[in-house]
Amino acid sequence: MKAAILVLSDPKHGEEEALGRVFNALATAFDFKENGTEVIVLFNGTGTRWISELANPENPVYGLFEMVKSNVAGVSCGCADVFGAAKAVEKSGFDYLTDNPIPGTRGLPSLHKLISEGYTVLTF
Repeated sequence: MKAAILVLSDPKHGEEEALGRVFNALATAFDFKENGTEVIVLFNGTGTRWISELANPENPVYGLFEMVKSNVAGVSCGCADVFGAAKAVEKSGFDYLTDNPIPGTRGLPSLHKLISEGYTVLTF
């Protein structure tokens, strides 16, 4: 079993709901990791904005993020461009995911590739 956790929630929208979604995404990653299951976390869409938020030690889920940070596969390049998160991603050192070469973008992660590699994709 392998899990790919896709963070789509927008930290700029619906503060409690967005925080709840990223909290549950990271908690799920932690659960899989602690139980010895291969797990990766990807930030996509407006979820790319979480990169700057989660780097802040004042963020309520900062500690949880630190526990699963090594499981972050990367951030959607095209989405980071569209949603204004590219500078924060570059500063973070996380990889850009570009396996899905959508015309007019620098690429997005390929969910097809993940599924074909045996990952179950969970979205938050």
